[in-house]
Amino acid sequence: MKRLILLAFVAAALPARSEDSGPRHIAVTLPAGDVHEECMTLKAGEKRSYEWKSDVPVDFNIHYHHEPRVFYPVKKDRVKSAQGTFAPKSEEGYCWMWTSGKAPAKLEGRISPP
Repeated sequence: MKRLILLAFVAAALPARSEDSGPRHIAVTLPAGDVHEECMTLKAGEKRSYEWKSDVPVDFNIHYHHEPRVFYPVKKDRVKSAQGTFAPKSEEGYCWMWTSGKAPAKLEGRISPP
């Protein structure tokens, strides 16, 4: 029983991973001060296009973890939209992350293979 609890705790601590190659559609409303993440494992050079918009400025980044550090290949503060193509230099679990400020934020967009 202790092993099952430990495994559940470890699984919950890991970033969500997806091996799917299809597009991810984003349509969320973030409460003030909240975050939304879309995570996936990408191999070196495996590209993903992204575009999104928000009704209020949010902080946006694409990041990965090498404990105890977090690395940010893309980071933009207080923006209402962004688009681009991300091609990682190494295989990692990457997360697209949005953080709302003092007001709720309505996000819409997509992440997909180019």
